[in-house]
Amino acid sequence: MLAVLAEVTVELSLRSIARVAGVSLAQASRVLPHLVELGLVERREVPPSTLFRLVPNHVTAGPLLDLARSRARLLEMMRTAASELAVVPASVVVFGSFARGEADEGSDIDVLLVRAAGVVEDDPEWAASAQSWKGAVRRASGNRVDSLEVGAAEVAARLGSGRQVWRDIRRSGVAIYGLSLEELAGSAIDA
Repeated sequence: MLAVLAEVTVELSLRSIARVAGVSLAQASRVLPHLVELGLVERREVPPSTLFRLVPNHVTAGPLLDLARSRARLLEMMRTAASELAVVPASVVVFGSFARGEADEGSDIDVLLVRAAGVVEDDPEWAASAQSWKGAVRRASGNRVDSLEVGAAEVAARLGSGRQVWRDIRRSGVAIYGLSLEELAGSAIDA
């Protein structure tokens, strides 16, 4: 609920907070009064509703905002780390629960690492670069990184294969570095 309040600048009703946070109305009704009591959240009566908002200058608001934005910060770190590798990937695509913003502390970070044209599967420099990148993401996130690694020329056929993992990539995949999924699926990679 705090993450929801941290991401908006407007007041929200109890029902809206519960819905967006994915908690029951009863749970929101139990927790929000305590946050108001702590001074972290303000409550305003607007009959027939009660509206809530995070107090932005509360001493703990800053760290809460940082936590709420940790996914975006991790994505930026992943992008930067990919650009600095000895063998740079053609694309890095996150998919699954992390890409959908539904991951929790026990979730894997599912990633498609696409080798650039001319980089073969068993290239030791590619393997070292991919391993280094996955290790950096693991250290930054605390989550296990589960990767698929394919060559750029293979992606279009795989995306069209109908296999569940590739349907998931097509549906929820977000390119965070390099070529987009549309570019990978198209003829641009055949050149």
